[in-house]
Amino acid sequence: MTRVFLILAAALVTLAAACTPVPQSGEGSGQVYRIRNADKVQVRMLDSINALRQAAGAPAVQLNAQLNAAAATHSRDMSVQNRPWHFGSDGSSPLDRVARTGYPGSLLGEAISETYENELQTLTAWMEDNGTRAVILDPKAVNMGFSWFQEPNGKLWWTLVMAN
Repeated sequence: MTRVFLILAAALVTLAAACTPVPQSGEGSGQVYRIRNADKVQVRMLDSINALRQAAGAPAVQLNAQLNAAAATHSRDMSVQNRPWHFGSDGSSPLDRVARTGYPGSLLGEAISETYENELQTLTAWMEDNGTRAVILDPKAVNMGFSWFQEPNGKLWWTLVMAN
């Protein structure tokens, strides 16, 4: 387990160079993580998850465009609803969203978050929860979808989908 957290710590140091802190508006005197190099966020998350999966003896997963689309749709919808939960404003479930994209496999699980933290801090929080940890490390997973929506105030809505 120490190895897993060392990997995450190294990834966080690497990530620090890719984010831009700006003063928060209306959220106190802290800093807000602003996503820069958005095209690299999914790859960083994929690499981090695969490192965790390898340490746990689970096979690597690949990013899937259909699952990314399902995750992006839900991240934006959570923002619209202003609440982190697994159901869409239209009543859709994670199963429904994955099916709508035409993904041919089966959904194994979904992890969501509402935060001002970056993706690797969010992954660390997910790994500390038994339910989301089980989704991330599910040995049956072969594909992953990951996306986010960032509000103008900096709040981030993250969605991770694992499937086989």
